[in-house]
Amino acid sequence: MSAVSMPDSRCDRDKASLLEGRNLKKYFPVRKGVFARVSGWVKAVDEISFEINHGETLGLVGESGCGKSTTSKLILLIESLTSGSIYFEGKDIAGFSDDERLLYRRSIQPVFQDPTGSLSPRLRVGNIISEPMKVGKQFSKAEINARIAEVLESVGMRAGQARFFPHEFSGGQRQRIAIARALSTSPKLIILDEPISSLDVSIRAQAMNLLLSLQEKLGLAYLLIAHDLAVILHMSSRVSVMYVGKIVESADSAELYRHPVHPYTKALFTAAFHDFAGNEFRETMLPGEVASALNPPPGCRFHPRCGYAMPVCKEAEPELRTIANGHKAACHLIDK
Repeated sequence: MSAVSMPDSRCDRDKASLLEGRNLKKYFPVRKGVFARVSGWVKAVDEISFEINHGETLGLVGESGCGKSTTSKLILLIESLTSGSIYFEGKDIAGFSDDERLLYRRSIQPVFQDPTGSLSPRLRVGNIISEPMKVGKQFSKAEINARIAEVLESVGMRAGQARFFPHEFSGGQRQRIAIARALSTSPKLIILDEPISSLDVSIRAQAMNLLLSLQEKLGLAYLLIAHDLAVILHMSSRVSVMYVGKIVESADSAELYRHPVHPYTKALFTAAFHDFAGNEFRETMLPGEVASALNPPPGCRFHPRCGYAMPVCKEAEPELRTIANGHKAACHLIDK
């Protein structure tokens, strides 16, 4: 394993929370029969809580199907909550007026995994970048054009490139355009859903450095969703690990790297870094497939794949609780 560079402490505990999720749930109904009656529920996100402070990065990691992207869609208001609350700068967004909701949408912008799919091939770059600004019609044409030039230059492109179409750019440039679009409304939080996984390996470092530079310059907060633990650890202030709709461990990046507690977290590290922590976790492999969110196992949802499972793991769901300063885990092994 090559050494993983840890971020400086970009997490300032004294700063007020920018965004907080409290006991978020998102269940999707499964319908069957002629009358489309509900026969079950897919528990995509099942009572998770988290907070993101101004200017920091929260990394969200886990296998496909764990609920990471659904969590981002709840924040972006693409999906509605089954239950729970989202607080933005201390206010419950459920009580927002139309103007407050518009401001919220402008303050939180996404950058998706595939820039080719997220950029309309029929629109010129300038029109793509200005789309979020046109909602509410609060900007003049001159202000929009000035902002297009400003954000393009901030991501290392030229203002004149606004007149071209997406297909005229490389994959890395298209992702820069996607980032420029996210910056157009001067957001406070950007949700990065696998922002570099579709890029060539040779330019991934450039994209990460650009995002870190923009964060430092503009004071942005990020929610970073990724499978790549090296990317998560390099860019994140704190990391939450998800498994089948649940957060099973959460800690500062450096703390999680040095002292993972949950067997699932250890298995992810072992799979990603072959000589992680010497030989301590060498045998902590990850057998089987992710459990179904439609019919999750009773007790701890990870117990069918866990080499340390005890009888209690099959019966009682472990509580996510603090085991050290800011370090939380949901595992019955903690009680041993």
